[in-house]
Amino acid sequence: MPIFSSLPEWLAHLETAHPVGIDMGLTRISRVKEALGLRIDALVFTVGGTNGKGSTCAMLERILLEAGYKVGCHTSPHLLSFNERARINGEMATDAQLLPHFEAVERARTSFADPVSLTYFEFTTLAIVHAFAAAQLDAIILEVGLGGRLDAVNVFDPDCAIVTSVDIDHAQYLGDTREKIGFEKAGIFRPHVPAICGDPMPPASLVQHAETIGADLWLVGRDFQHQAAKGQERLQWDWSGRGRKLNGLGYPALRGANQLLNASAALAALQAVRDRLPVSAQEVRNGLAFVDLPGRFQVMAGRPTVILDVAHNPHAAATLGQSLENMGFFRYTYAVFGAMADKDIAGVLRHLSDKVDHWCLCDLPTPRAASAQDLLEHLEQGGFRPGPDATAACFASPEAAYRDAIERATENDRILVFGSFYTVAGVMAYRATQAN
Repeated sequence: MPIFSSLPEWLAHLETAHPVGIDMGLTRISRVKEALGLRIDALVFTVGGTNGKGSTCAMLERILLEAGYKVGCHTSPHLLSFNERARINGEMATDAQLLPHFEAVERARTSFADPVSLTYFEFTTLAIVHAFAAAQLDAIILEVGLGGRLDAVNVFDPDCAIVTSVDIDHAQYLGDTREKIGFEKAGIFRPHVPAICGDPMPPASLVQHAETIGADLWLVGRDFQHQAAKGQERLQWDWSGRGRKLNGLGYPALRGANQLLNASAALAALQAVRDRLPVSAQEVRNGLAFVDLPGRFQVMAGRPTVILDVAHNPHAAATLGQSLENMGFFRYTYAVFGAMADKDIAGVLRHLSDKVDHWCLCDLPTPRAASAQDLLEHLEQGGFRPGPDATAACFASPEAAYRDAIERATENDRILVFGSFYTVAGVMAYRATQAN
């Protein structure tokens, strides 16, 4: 049984330990979970959806922390450090906090006559939840990695499940229609357990599955709703849902066109479990005011304006385009863009091609990525033509693409860094070296 002395060694081992990176199904992880004897006393929120999962997790976490609860939050993927995936009481877990739990999962995995093979995500999810279970928490928030029904996170029964939105992404695993994907997302629902759907137009498959299993389904417009506060439309908003109204709420600190939908779903989830985790109106206000999540329409200080956003599917790109429209006038917009080859790149570009003047396309440090040249071909097929006010160039890395944008942009321009987590992470890492 390999027992490594450092977290980087564990992670390097796990990257190649399983034959394939994504291996849908709960049979293997369920066996190891049972061997671990993993039991959770905390209230569990499971958060799935195509977009908005990370933001919803962050809002739930911040509000609960403001209310004085002990909270664990598992999200993925990470940007710069694996430890971002495991937050305990608002702080990233340290290597030392995580190592014993990696060892525990390995002991459980190899306790069988024929050791159970786990993917990177399955193994690390078990280790992180094992760490949470030992930390005597009040609440645990688990972000679904891919889909829902067959995702590793679904091995844990939630006390409240949230589906933020349903759109087409990961079609090779989840299906190529919203109905097929909605069914996969709804797999995190449980009988007689609150099931929150934050999508204003939920697929019939999601609603039908919730009703078939007897989940306590909360739908936007029926069970909860939000609207701008009358007379204070630019400053405040109101929320109401099943027995509670919250008026005069400040807008979430997370920027972006869909954050009110995410916040509304988070408040519905908290209302659904109010008997176990009550929160006051002021704690909600504080949580929304102080929530923070890197890489989600994150506007950096300084000039030129730099925006970081991990939008990597058409639904997220449409929201990003709307958010860019709301920012006001900039002379030119430069875009640093890198994406995975299996994404709907044409669909992403369709929502942003009229918002960007100068494209800095980049390769990414993973074999799953589309090349910068591939991205350029998609751009040209979508109608892009170079000119004095429109350029497109290819670069070997996000850092190189960003350096080019910085060299050309003036303080009256903006630079949008978007696409894969690798794109945003590469630029964040480069900016960190320049700040030191």
